[in-house]
Amino acid sequence: MALTEEQKREFRTRGHALKPVVTIGHAGLTEAVIRELDLSLEHHELMKIRISGAGRDERGKLISAACEACGAEAVQAIGNIALIYRKAKDS
Repeated sequence: MALTEEQKREFRTRGHALKPVVTIGHAGLTEAVIRELDLSLEHHELMKIRISGAGRDERGKLISAACEACGAEAVQAIGNIALIYRKAKDS
């Protein structure tokens, strides 16, 4: 699922007022974090995550790994905050 630039622009606008829902800490991307990301994405679809205690290159890798693990798409990453999106599954 590749997002178009128009979709990304819309999501950045909507995501501006959001607060980070999940924090990836010093332990990295654990199973508990992946499970919480999955649950939060199902509920919110668009959410911010905070990455603590990682350098620039490591943050990029963590964001990519988190998106891959949850089937999400990275919309934007600024500093230690990333905005990700995944369409909720229809029940």
